Amino acid sequence: MEFSSKLLENAVYEVSQLPGIGKRTALRLVLHLLKQPKEQTTRLAGALVSLKDQIKFCKNCHNISDVALCEICANPKRDETTVCVVEDIRDVMAIENTDQFKGHYHVLGGKISPMEGIGPHDLTVGTLIHKVKEGQVKELIFALSSTMEGDTTNFYIYKQLEGLSVKTSTIARGIAVGDELEYADEVTLGRSILNRIPFENSFKK
Repeated sequence: MEFSSKLLENAVYEVSQLPGIGKRTALRLVLHLLKQPKEQTTRLAGALVSLKDQIKFCKNCHNISDVALCEICANPKRDETTVCVVEDIRDVMAIENTDQFKGHYHVLGGKISPMEGIGPHDLTVGTLIHKVKEGQVKELIFALSSTMEGDTTNFYIYKQLEGLSVKTSTIARGIAVGDELEYADEVTLGRSILNRIPFENSFKK
């Protein structure tokens, strides 16, 4: 792709680094921004810089937050004895949109994936196990995507919990095998949370 401006080329390159954005889409977005009032582009740039500089991760669940303790963990009406284990913030948002879960979350920050070099120590598994050992958590709901990596991560955590007094369950397979949680419709996802099954039943024949 030939550019008549180095400034344009640099902007297109940076935008194309975003996931799912190719060079042509990046060019279209940059040209759109170029046509907008300078104030709008300045607000966008400022919002991104503020996001990067000021965003925090909840000290309890690792959810993205503006303060040290996210709104969900700080809400006294939420059931802190039930914890839903998810991959990332998008899954928290998907489950919250169902309005069917009133417990807490634990955001792992990914899934175990040897092919991508991601192991248990790259995730927040350690703080999850510590949380369970403290004795306040009565049930863990595994709500990772039903992929090989998700199942591997669920099973790894399950094995780490052996001997601890905590119930483990997994969302019902209303979510198709291989599907990412964030793309499930709200009704299906909500029913999967409500109709969860004991985790050990999910891998026993």
